[in-house]
Amino acid sequence: MDRRVWRNFDFVLLAATVALMAFGVAMISSAVPGTPDLKDLPLRQAIWALVGLALLPLVAAIDYRFLGSLQKPLYTLIIASLFLVLLVGQTIYGAQRWISGSSFQPSELAKVLVIVTLAQFLAQHEKEIRRFRYILMTIIHVAVPMALIYLQPHLGTAIVLAVIWLVMVLMAGMRLLHLGILGFVGVLTTPLVWFSLEDYMRKRLLLFINPAQDPAARYNIDQALISIGSGGWLGKGYASGSQSQLHFLRVRHTDFVFSVIGEEMGFVGVLVLFALIGIVLWRILRAASLTRDSFGRLIACGVAALIFFQSMVNIGMNLGLLPVIGIPLPFISAGGSSLIALLIAEGLVQSVVMRHR
Repeated sequence: MDRRVWRNFDFVLLAATVALMAFGVAMISSAVPGTPDLKDLPLRQAIWALVGLALLPLVAAIDYRFLGSLQKPLYTLIIASLFLVLLVGQTIYGAQRWISGSSFQPSELAKVLVIVTLAQFLAQHEKEIRRFRYILMTIIHVAVPMALIYLQPHLGTAIVLAVIWLVMVLMAGMRLLHLGILGFVGVLTTPLVWFSLEDYMRKRLLLFINPAQDPAARYNIDQALISIGSGGWLGKGYASGSQSQLHFLRVRHTDFVFSVIGEEMGFVGVLVLFALIGIVLWRILRAASLTRDSFGRLIACGVAALIFFQSMVNIGMNLGLLPVIGIPLPFISAGGSSLIALLIAEGLVQSVVMRHR
């Protein structure tokens, strides 16, 4: 490989990502004291971060255009791994999302591979994408892994894939008329989607619409709001938050880690978090603007959509602005599969920006 491409490696993007992961490990460490079964979680998260950082330059070293030629094998890998989860996957808390005997979630890697395979399809049919037939083909491309993930069940990740599809087809030149037609069809099929949801999913949505119907079920959302509101400007101090340290706040190391940040680091700490996420998104969109080919641009746009949407939904969940659907905060929430997948996705963006000339 030509060593000159490494001159374009985006160290600003890497530095912001490392800062986010360090922030995440610190806040996870603050959130788990007094919970014996989670005492090793900060160390495991740090190890996953190091593994991901080792994978990132390896992925960046691969010419992303070569991955485009592997579109069919990569898509087959997505479907096969998701089928494997449904057949022999490990069930935890009523969800079958893990490969048996491991903590790996194929659905997290599926997000990244869907971005690559969909970007290749859109780039190959760039001139035909304004025709409705090709839009339907992209829907089928994403709907198959979406359906397999939804059956696990994992509504949050299925929605993430839908958003990635929407952003990428719009960036590829989808007509707004076609978007309107699909939106109308989506409204008509809403009752079918509603009755296909698991009972707990419907309960969460109804609770979001009418919080007064079951105050007890809103316990953790209320605790999250108390945590964030009590943090003030500068917070209560690291590892000094009452709601997190006294365990009033549940799942504080994953879905509700943002509430721990708000309580202990305050408004200033939240602004630092926003700034770091903003820098990551800025540098990824910069890669999209620099590259000269549609495939690379769509990869970068897909990764930006993934990080932005997950950040927005997770923070919205913590603030009570969106229903709880189990989406982690990128680079911050505990979870090895999510962190590794995000760093692989960032490696793809680095591959794009390194070869933009």
